[in-house]
Amino acid sequence: MQAEPDMMQVFAQSVGAVARQWRRQLDMRFRHLDLTQARWSVLFELSRHEEATQIELARTLGIEGATLVRLLDGLEKAGLVERRPCHRDRRAKTLRLTGQATPLIQEMKRIAADSRVALLADVSEEDLRIANRVLSQVAARLETMNGE
Repeated sequence: MQAEPDMMQVFAQSVGAVARQWRRQLDMRFRHLDLTQARWSVLFELSRHEEATQIELARTLGIEGATLVRLLDGLEKAGLVERRPCHRDRRAKTLRLTGQATPLIQEMKRIAADSRVALLADVSEEDLRIANRVLSQVAARLETMNGE
């Protein structure tokens, strides 16, 4: 008789595997835009949270500050991002997408939406609601555990 699988372990492994596969799929779809996963992650996050500081953005993306600085240098050089002094903290810089980034962000969002539709076409609304509820619970627990 075979033992029942540990559903918590199966769930945790599945979430990680799906997240990696989904990022890889988007990475392939964004390749023609000359964007690496690191660069498109920064651009997407800034499109959602304009005026974030470099520290806030690094924390949200889960990367080191020095890594983000190198990414921002390249995005700034490409004319997609600009750094401005922070009104709350003169030592910090806030980040903004430039007007030049707008059409690129729109194309990225279109590609991401098309990808979501294709990936989730056979998943019912009820299953999506349940999955979102479970993932929200896990995210809230992680924030508490991580002291955020």
